[in-house]
Amino acid sequence: MQRAYTSHLWRYALILVAVGLALLPVVWMATMAFKPHTEWVSTAGDLHWLPREPTFANFEYIFTGETDAYSITHERTATRPILSSLVTALLGTAIAVIAGTLGAYAVSRFMVGRNLPLGVLQLRLFPPLAVMIPVMIMWAFIGAMDSWWGLSLIYGIVTLPFAFWLMKTFFDEVPREIEEAALVEGCSWFRVFWKITLPMVKAALASTTLFVFILNWSDYVIALLLTRKEWVTIPVYMNSLSSAMTGQMYGAKAALGLIAVVPPVVFGIAIQKYLVRGLTFGALKQ
Repeated sequence: MQRAYTSHLWRYALILVAVGLALLPVVWMATMAFKPHTEWVSTAGDLHWLPREPTFANFEYIFTGETDAYSITHERTATRPILSSLVTALLGTAIAVIAGTLGAYAVSRFMVGRNLPLGVLQLRLFPPLAVMIPVMIMWAFIGAMDSWWGLSLIYGIVTLPFAFWLMKTFFDEVPREIEEAALVEGCSWFRVFWKITLPMVKAALASTTLFVFILNWSDYVIALLLTRKEWVTIPVYMNSLSSAMTGQMYGAKAALGLIAVVPPVVFGIAIQKYLVRGLTFGALKQ
């Protein structure tokens, strides 16, 4: 009994250490967001976690472009990049999840295209920089550069393989006998998919949607190459928070990073009752 108790104690201790190490950058970012400019850069002997003089100047700066605490101004605020990230990430996620779910169901149930799964996977094997040059040429030709629909479309295309393979794995785990019984009762294939199969994999669908959203939300390379001014996203805007006088504006970047964490966290909390089930769907087979 004592040995089992000690074993559990060590296990929980290791879990706490792992969680603490994982949260260490997040805690540092959160405290940096409230530090004044004088506390961004400290000497090795003057390093401190908590801000000595907490301030909201960093948040004021990214939303107004200026503040009394800084001697410099920024020509752009973070309002438009936040809106741009929300619009393009949500639309790109919708495109990838809808197309991936429909394609995965067709391949799983009707074996449409024997080589289609491998072909879809190849879209993900190429690094983004390898295909972005021709994409930039095509996007410029059709007028999709620096537009919400152009960025959303490429986000949907790039993350489509991820959604497709995840959903295909989940659909393969759904017993076909249930669908066949519904077909015998007179249901159409579309009704079987919409009323029976899709509700059975709603937890997996929620998990897939969250993962695809995080990929689109955190993208930097694609947004950097396909946007100029109007639809710059949060990661691209964050890279511009620097100056020749102050160097990297760590406080402003931390404040924007803290805001950028909110949508994925809220999304994850909203679907948490499906998240664990979706992550483990199909992990155990009878």
